[in-house]
Amino acid sequence: MQSHPESDACELPASAGVGYKEQHFREILESPGDVAWLEIHAENYMGKGGRPIAQLRRLRENFPISCHGVGLSIGGEEDPDEHHLDRLRNLLEWLEPASFSEHLAWSTHDGKYFNDLLPLPYTEDSLARVCRHVDQVQEALGRPMLLENPSTYFGFEESTLDELEFISGISERTGCGLLLDINNVHVSSTNMLFDPADYIDSFPFDRVGEIHLGGHEEDQDPEGATLLIDNHAAAVADPVWELYARAIDIAGPLPTLIEWDNDVPDWSVLSAEAARASRVMTGQVRTS
Repeated sequence: MQSHPESDACELPASAGVGYKEQHFREILESPGDVAWLEIHAENYMGKGGRPIAQLRRLRENFPISCHGVGLSIGGEEDPDEHHLDRLRNLLEWLEPASFSEHLAWSTHDGKYFNDLLPLPYTEDSLARVCRHVDQVQEALGRPMLLENPSTYFGFEESTLDELEFISGISERTGCGLLLDINNVHVSSTNMLFDPADYIDSFPFDRVGEIHLGGHEEDQDPEGATLLIDNHAAAVADPVWELYARAIDIAGPLPTLIEWDNDVPDWSVLSAEAARASRVMTGQVRTS
């Protein structure tokens, strides 16, 4: 088991958390089970009042909060939107989350916002641009951030770096931490035909502040090959649990989120997934 320093970008406990959904508010407070922390999507809480903000203020009294952004377009051609950054900074100032994270992706172009997390080529030019954007975000927010590895469905011919080189380069140049989404590793490895175990074995765990586990759906590409879609709408699949156990064997316990954003189940189902992650972290089970 590899020892790793606690990342300055994350102060979450090395235990299981879940993505917060409003329908679970009372059950989270009354019977959290193995759930020790919660994650929110930043863009859902940038308003100034209302029930969502009131509930979040109540939850932060009981749980550390991870704030996960989906709209900064870190990988885009344009610099991060200053208005968006201002609203995000205001949220983080009163929420005081244990961590803030974003995606290695882009979602804006020419002033327009696309409701998707789109891929980018892994080149030296892209690396320099992403590092500049990460630096701008960290300076504007006054805190280090975590950056999440993407789920991928195709590669760019112009790419000259592999994904791990690219991600490691960002962290080394900017000092940001990393968020390892293990479902994304499984999805990408199936779609892009690489060995997910090698990816996990080579990941820079000394920079990891948080792990994500989620669900996906299976489809086929036009040639009939298996295509996995990262949809956050199902239980964590067995191959993802196996990769997670491998990561924990290497790095030891790390803050681990059960990510279930669509077709959200009853609290009992979600908390059971968190309990399973806890059992893997404590060595009670590996994959079942």
